[in-house]
Amino acid sequence: MFGRRPDGRRVEGIDPVMKITPYVMPMRCDAQVFLKHRADMEVMSRYIRRQKQEKGEKISYMQIIVAAYVRAVSHNPEINRFIMNKQLFARNNCSAAFTILRDPADADKGEAVVKIKFDPTDTIYDVRDRMEAGVAANRGDQPAGFVEKLLNFLFAVPGLATVIVGLVRFLDRYGLAPAILMEELPFYVGMYITNTASIGLHDVNHHIYNWGNVGLFLGMGTTERVAVVENGETRMKRYIPIGITADERVCSGAHYARFFTDWKRYLTS
Repeated sequence: MFGRRPDGRRVEGIDPVMKITPYVMPMRCDAQVFLKHRADMEVMSRYIRRQKQEKGEKISYMQIIVAAYVRAVSHNPEINRFIMNKQLFARNNCSAAFTILRDPADADKGEAVVKIKFDPTDTIYDVRDRMEAGVAANRGDQPAGFVEKLLNFLFAVPGLATVIVGLVRFLDRYGLAPAILMEELPFYVGMYITNTASIGLHDVNHHIYNWGNVGLFLGMGTTERVAVVENGETRMKRYIPIGITADERVCSGAHYARFFTDWKRYLTS
């Protein structure tokens, strides 16, 4: 309320065209833009091997992609905004979330969502350590967390979930939702990423939730082999396909172009 929320502050003095956009497209499902990118797996693989051989550091493809996002956001803060109640807000953190299997060997044990806050100055090692700590805290037979306890309570009483969810959405619209919900729920992050390759699926362009304020969704898929011509010769090259879904209302196309240019550069530098 009054331009401030637990997770951000209202942005003033924006371009009138940007300001009217949420009125034309009031929901994120109205404003979804779908993109595709092929990350050069061979370049990333060489980097991973070099880190292992020269420094003894173990890094995954997903950690590289998230680290590139964090670094690109630090140089393009306009991407880290969100729309709520037709108003533009600047997020007060750099965050990401992803879903994991509690037991990679047994899908029947269910899933958990890992939500992590990063510092814009984080290195690839900082990002890796934060992600691994988040995964470790949610793997195995962990005690029920706040969200799980809340859901069990809501579904214990018929109709209660409908009432509470409606109330929270109303409060969220005016910046009055409890801060603890925004801290715990995965829908209040700058970027959500899913690694569908880990379960053998292709990349997806996942929808952006109307609940919360996620502005960017990345979907990693299984490795693709694509024919390329290098030095006059044709060969098959490996790529990681990534489906990207973005909320076009948060900034101009020029800002998005600059962000994605930086993000792709960090993936291969």
